[in-house]
Amino acid sequence: MSAGAVPRIHLRASADGLSHPQAQAPYYLPAGDEVRIFEACHKQGLATLLKGPTGCGKTRFVEYMAWRLGRPLVTVACHDDLSASDLLGRYVVRGGETEWRDGPLTRAVRNGALCYLDEVVEARQDTIVVIHPLADERRLLPLDKTGELIEAAPGFQLVISYNPGYQHVLKDLKPSTRQRFVVIEFDFLPAEREAEIVAHEGGIDRLGAESLVKLARRVRNLRDRGLAEAPSTRLLVATARLVAAGIPIREACRTAFVAPLSDDPTMLASIGDLLDATL
Repeated sequence: MSAGAVPRIHLRASADGLSHPQAQAPYYLPAGDEVRIFEACHKQGLATLLKGPTGCGKTRFVEYMAWRLGRPLVTVACHDDLSASDLLGRYVVRGGETEWRDGPLTRAVRNGALCYLDEVVEARQDTIVVIHPLADERRLLPLDKTGELIEAAPGFQLVISYNPGYQHVLKDLKPSTRQRFVVIEFDFLPAEREAEIVAHEGGIDRLGAESLVKLARRVRNLRDRGLAEAPSTRLLVATARLVAAGIPIREACRTAFVAPLSDDPTMLASIGDLLDATL
């Protein structure tokens, strides 16, 4: 399941550290039953895992669902150095006094927000463990440093994502984590619908969008020849925006599409050949 992933955000930040939906819906094209399944998860208080390649629409989908459900959204980009304190909060010194400051996960739990942990597999295992009581029927968040046991407010939903292409023995979700989540699988849309997204979000005509999607689909076949990551819809939209700004399409492709995919001269030459054959 998939939709176009683009960098524009349709959420406004507020003083409470949450992002609240604006009146305009984020642009999203459903690929299957993902909207209905997510709504059912939200209604039942079930944690949700979004699984799919980079740039296929997972983040945009969460933004769209936050808007659709009318819930605030907290997004955390996970990384190797993300600690439990980064999620939960910590004591800080302010005005000569020590006070507790909630982290993003704690704010989401207290306020009944959607909390989206993007690429959760990148976080340390000892950090991931803190979400376990929230991801099952308990819906609780223990704060050992303050002695609090916070019950998730109505509307709270834990959402995580990861790219299975990055899986390996040292970076994968443990079964004890996986089995707490309902899994919604994402992939790139069929060519016709992906072209619709690229045309809409990139600001170019349909013919140009179809050419970019055709190129992307050919390059994605190079995964079997050592290409580390398939070109995403996000890359296509960035390329289209350069074209819309007046950059010739071949030059736009070389800088926004080809160059980000690899540093290997042989792989770049192969992609370049596909570019020449397609355009």
